[in-house]
Parts: sequence; C-alpha cells; structure tokens
Amino acid sequence: MSDLEQAVVSVVERCLRVQAGETVLVVADPDSTAIGEALLAAARAAGGDAVLTILPPDPGRGTEPPAPVAAAFAAADVFIAPCLPSLSHTSARKRACEAGHRGATLPGVTAEMLARLMSTDFDALAARCRAVAALLTDADDAHLTCPRGTDMRLDLRGRAGISDEGDLGAPGAFGNLPCGEGFISPAGGEGTIATLVLAGVGVTDEPVMLTVSDGALTGADGAGDAAARFLEILDAHGPSGRNLAELGVGTNDRATVTGNILEDEKILGTTHVAFGASAGIGGTVTVPVHLDVVVFEPSLRIGDSEVLDGGRWLLDA
Repeated sequence: MSDLEQAVVSVVERCLRVQAGETVLVVADPDSTAIGEALLAAARAAGGDAVLTILPPDPGRGTEPPAPVAAAFAAADVFIAPCLPSLSHTSARKRACEAGHRGATLPGVTAEMLARLMSTDFDALAARCRAVAALLTDADDAHLTCPRGTDMRLDLRGRAGISDEGDLGAPGAFGNLPCGEGFISPAGGEGTIATLVLAGVGVTDEPVMLTVSDGALTGADGAGDAAARFLEILDAHGPSGRNLAELGVGTNDRATVTGNILEDEKILGTTHVAFGASAGIGGTVTVPVHLDVVVFEPSLRIGDSEVLDGGRWLLDA
C-alpha cells in the first residue's frame, strides 16, 4: 500500500470511522480529482455507499456550494471535501453537522502533504490537542507574543476550546484534515500580530504587522502589497470579514512551512490567528471568509499556564 493509500484509509477508517452501508459524499475540485478518487475508493472499500462530485470554483458563487451539492451534504451520513474554496465555514456544512452528519474538509490538500501529515503519531498528537483545548476552555484569557513584534491579549470567557485531533466518528463531528491543532473562537482581543504566512497571500519575506482592536482587525502594514491584499480579501465580505475569529496552536510534528495554510497552521510550536467566520467554531459571526495567519517562535500563556516559549512546546516537557 502506498503512503497516499495509507493516508486515505486513515481519513476514512480511523478519523471518520465510515461503516458499511453509510452514504458518503466526496466533494473535490478539478485540481484534487485524484485525491477525491482515492477517498472514494477507500470509502467504498470500507463498505460505504460513496459518490464523488467535482465542484469547480466559481467566484460569482462565493464559498457556499450550489443547491444540489448543499442538498447532498444534508443527505449524506459522511462528507469529505478536498476542495477549494474551503467548505469548512459554509452554512451547508454547518447545517449538515447540526443535523447529525459528520465529515472533514481538506481545502488545498496535496497527495504529498496528506501522506506526510497523516503519518504522525496520532496518540501523541491527540494528547497535545486535548491539553491545549482544555486550557483554552478553562482560562479567561491568553497572551501571545513573538520576537518579531506580536503582543496580543485575547478574551476567552464564555468560549470552549476544540481539539482537532482527527477523531470525527461521532454524530455531528467535523474537522479539518490533515489534523493537528487546539483552537478556540475568542470573545475579543487587542494588540498586534507579526506574521510571515497569510492565508490567501502566502509566505512573505518580511513580517506583516496586523493591528487588532475591540475584537476586529483594524490595520495591516508591511511586506510590499501583501498586507493590502490580505485586507482586500477580507473586506470583500464587509466589516464582518475583519472579525477576530480564532486562536489556534499547532500540534502536528510532521508539518512544515509550505505556504499552504492547511499545513502551516498545524506546525508544532506555532500559533495562528484567524479573521472572518467564527459561527462554526463557537463564535457568533457568519460570513463567507475565514483567513488564518501564522505566528512563528511564539510564546503563549493560556490562563496561568505557559504553553509555548519561543516556539518550544512546554506542556509535555
């Protein structure tokens, strides 16, 4: 069995726990057809009644899938979506999970990435994810800094942390694969973020400095036109596009910097902050955009617990 075949079996059998007779919807785009076909084959091998649909991107449609695909989400027991734009924060995905269906999105995944990141030690990864999620749930606040100038304080009161460990077998379960983070949707936040990786933009040579006030992104500077492009993507969706949506901590030791945010946000020893949609992860904002930025060499305190020190993982030291 190839590394990719082993990875898709892990997605279907270990993470989603597809059972014989369950209906499975695989949604790919033209660039991920081969991965979609591999997932289709694995789902059928597990006994699922699986179908594959190819969903070409359409800027005029936005991120929500067309009505026939949205209806398929609502009808399938399990959905797997290796497609762009991401369906993670869509109303179609959210409604499917609220109805008890389960699934995973893999936006922008490549065969090499999937094979490498899904070969991690899942037990060790799960322990890290759960530890972070528990701290985020119990704490009232978090403080994030880094040598490049990040200094961010986040209000966590009334919000629950989520463990992205790849365990998606329960009714209504949803996650991003490859897995590897603990995260939360903050209730608010203030400060500055220095980042070298921005979703929708890529990797920059110099830091982009983001300013957050009263739970919203208020400014971005640096790295040529990267800051302006990032704001342009968010602002295309109105003021809610700048909502402070997420604080996450990467926990996958196989992840490395690629410019693909699906992987970059999972890097062990990094943190990420996202803007835009938050309703699907415990927040209150519904908008068809969710963009992460990655902070390298961070120091992170959650409540009274030091989690990272200059990118060094502390919880299991």
